[in-house]
Order: sequence, then structure tokens, then C-alpha cells
Amino acid sequence: MSDHYDVIIIGSGPGGATLAQKLAATGKRILLLERGDYLPRSPANWDPQTVFVDGAYQSPETWYGREGREFHPGLHYYVGGNSKVYGAALLRLREQDFGEIIHKDGISPAWPIGYDAFEPYYSEAERLFHVHGERGEDPTEPPSSEPFPYPPASHEPQVAALSESLTRDGLHPFHLPLGILLDEKNGKVTPTSICIRCDAFDGFPCLLNGKADAQVMCVDPALKAYPNLTLLTGAYVSRLETDPTGRTITDVVVTREGQEERYSADVVVSSCGALSSALLLLRSANERHPRGLANGSDQVGRNYMRHNQAILMALMRQRNDTVFQKTLAVSDYYFGAPDWEFPLGLIQMCATSHGAQIRGEALPSWLEWMPKMPFEEMARHSMDFWLSSEDLPQPENRIFYDGDRVVLDVEEGNMEAHHRLKKKLEDMLGKAGAHPVLMERSLYLGKNIPIGGTAHQAGTARFGKDPATSVLNLDCRAHEIDNLYVVDASFFPSIGAVNPTLTIIANSLRVANSIRERL
Repeated sequence: MSDHYDVIIIGSGPGGATLAQKLAATGKRILLLERGDYLPRSPANWDPQTVFVDGAYQSPETWYGREGREFHPGLHYYVGGNSKVYGAALLRLREQDFGEIIHKDGISPAWPIGYDAFEPYYSEAERLFHVHGERGEDPTEPPSSEPFPYPPASHEPQVAALSESLTRDGLHPFHLPLGILLDEKNGKVTPTSICIRCDAFDGFPCLLNGKADAQVMCVDPALKAYPNLTLLTGAYVSRLETDPTGRTITDVVVTREGQEERYSADVVVSSCGALSSALLLLRSANERHPRGLANGSDQVGRNYMRHNQAILMALMRQRNDTVFQKTLAVSDYYFGAPDWEFPLGLIQMCATSHGAQIRGEALPSWLEWMPKMPFEEMARHSMDFWLSSEDLPQPENRIFYDGDRVVLDVEEGNMEAHHRLKKKLEDMLGKAGAHPVLMERSLYLGKNIPIGGTAHQAGTARFGKDPATSVLNLDCRAHEIDNLYVVDASFFPSIGAVNPTLTIIANSLRVANSIRERL
């Protein structure tokens, strides 16, 4: 078999898998490289001790913070990438997010192209990933050319009661758009639905493949339908090599089963995730690119963004018997509030807490007001929320190599908005019967959110018109290398405050059209 392909795609997460699925229909020879393997399916997939406390599915790599502190990044090296454990909340960036937005601590920069360039691809992405939702409920929802392809996941009684309470208080709660293989009739799961609305959804691998992740929706169907698509697992790309001019990638150097292998392609696409794509470019430095591939601007690895985010558990006076809790969100404070002129962010529900998670965190301050409550009983009385506020791009926030060590140098910013969003949630829930003190969950995907929680990573190779200030052009092709593209969240100039995955998918579909024309 020839080692030359028309396209090589590095990484099988949402960006790379979507691109592979889209380009496979051209009949061109495509190689999809994944450093991991398929995530094993077993009952342990739904065990909170295994997933959250033991961190069985997360990368064992050790990275370092700015002061040398070790941590394990929230990365998952499997076919489907991080989407194997994502919460499948698939929201569009707001239309205003594509323009310049003023925050108290700085400016969220405008994108070089507007929402209208992405809208048709958002609709295609929603169809591809089976997004369930309801148009018109979300007050900040951007214009849409199509309805959601599937109806919203229904609220269980206590979530419905919360929604009604918030509505009475003048807010506009809406059904959270979810990528999920769910069939319901009259609010009940049908006998043939793949998703069964279990409590092991947000952060868990799905044992039934009922979550619309990149493996289930793109990789496996494309491999079945298109013999011209090849997947290699256990294939770690150590570096990319160029011709003497530095303008063309000639070799993709892979380590597989302890051996070095080389592959070549007319088009090479990195979709390793914003952090890992930056690292690949940096460790591929050569004489023509001494600071790393495509890094003449010195922007590769810089402007790293991850949402200012927190998982908050509110203890309710009454038991919360909700099983599938991740169905509601509130965006009323996304662009500000009557008492605060700057954007605050998005509130969404997440999966119910499990006793093992609470026990694993063991924060003494949680127990001051009810020290005798068992962890499992606390979980039964909890309602759980994910809060996201916008992180602003800063050149000093970056990932880089210090010798062989990976350093993620991050300083928190724009945090007042996040603290105010927490207070809004506390006020909302106080009226709905929650204990007035929210308790912050520091353990999610097995690590502390401020540094290691890399689920919403973006911005390390942003796109733009000016090669002096950006890494990629408007088609997400490297300014300095003619056949190199990047289609994960590296290209984001700003991150907004909604989950970035749908935008990654939509952009991959957009870039696929450009690559198709080139092929």
C-alpha cells in the first residue's frame, strides 16, 4: 500500500472526524491518524469512581504550570477525541460574539469573518450531530435558517419545576441543545432509543454509543461507507517535516508500536486539539521555521483561552430524583445584567452529582452546615450547574516547550464577571428552594478546572488576514505553509461563553469545502 495520500488528517476529535467524513465522499485517498485507540466499552464507563476519581480515561501525561507545579491535562486520546467524554451541549456562538465585545477587563476581539459565513455550516453541523433543541426559547439565540433537526430533550419534573420558577421570576430558561441519539414520545424514551436518559452522561463515555460524539457520528459511518478512508490508531505524530523552502509539508513522521513510520500527502491537516496542535507545530521547528512551523508571527501556542468555568452543586431542601438533568440553560445574563453592563456568561445544568465524586473532592467547607450528611445523600439532594464566562485572549497565556517539558502558562482574567454570574445563580436558586450557599466542585474530569480543565481549549493558532498577527488565513490554512491546515479550536480569535464544539464542527465543514475545491 502506498504511503502517499491525498489528505492526511491528524486527530479524530470533532474537527478531524468531521473533515474526514466530509472529504471521504470525494473518493480521494484519506488517512486519519489517531494517537489513541477505541475507548473500551465496559460497565466501568458508567462508574463515577472509575471516571471522575480514578481518571481512568484521561491522559497520564504530566504537564507543568507557570511556577513548575505538575498537573495532568484533561485530555482523552481515543478515537473521537475529547468528545468521547464531553457533555454534548452543542450551541452556536451568538451573532454578537463574532464582533468586538467590551468586557470590564479588556476586549473580546472581532472575528475576521462574521456569523453569516458560519450560519449554513451550523445548520449542517446540527444535522450531522443530531442536535435536539427548540428555536425561539433562548433570548440570545442567533438567527437560524433551519429549525433544530430533532425536538428538545424533555425536562424531568423537578427540572420542569425549576424552569417554571425561573420563568415566573422574569427569566427565559430554554432547553439546552444536545447532540444525542434520543427518541422520545410523550416525554418517555421509546423502546428503540439508543440513549436511555441515564445519569452517566456528562463527562462519562457512553456505553451504548447514545452520545453524538465524533467516533459515533463521523468516524465509524465514514469508514463503513468509504473504502478510500483509512484509520490508523496508536499513531502518534512526532513531527512534520518540510521541503527545503519550508513552504510544503513533505513528511508526517509517526511513532506506532515503537517504530517510526513516514507518510506524505498533498494536504496535511492538524486537528489534535488547540493545545496539542500547537505543540505539534512547535516541536516541528526546523531551519526555515526556527520557532516552530508556521510561527513567523510568534503566535503559535499563544492566546490560549479556556472558559472561566465552574461546576456548582446546590443542595435542595427536598430530594432531587432527576436522572437525566442536563436539559436546561439560562442565557439572560450572557451580555450583561441590569446591575452590570458587561457580559456575564451562560448558566447550564450538568449531570447529577454522584457520591463518589463528592467523596473524592472531600472539601471540608462543604460540610460545615450539615456535617453528618452522607455523601450519597448529598448527591440525592443536589442540583448541578456548569457556569461559563468568557476568557479573553492574552499573548502571555500560552503553551510551550521548556526542553522536553510541556508548560501551560495561564493567568486567570475577567473573573469578576464569573463571580457575578455565580451570584446570579445563587439568587435564582434561593427563590427555587436551594440552600443559599452554592458549593463549588473542583474535581471534573479528574482535575482542577483553573489549570488542568482543558475541555474548552481554544486560540493557540488563530486565523486572520494579517500574517504578522495570526497563524492561519481565513480558510484555516497556515500563512507560511501552502499545504497545512488546522481545523480544531486553535483558530478561534475569541471564545464567547458557549461550549465551542459546534463551532469547531461547523468550521470543519466550512474548511472542507475549501479543501474539496483544492483537491
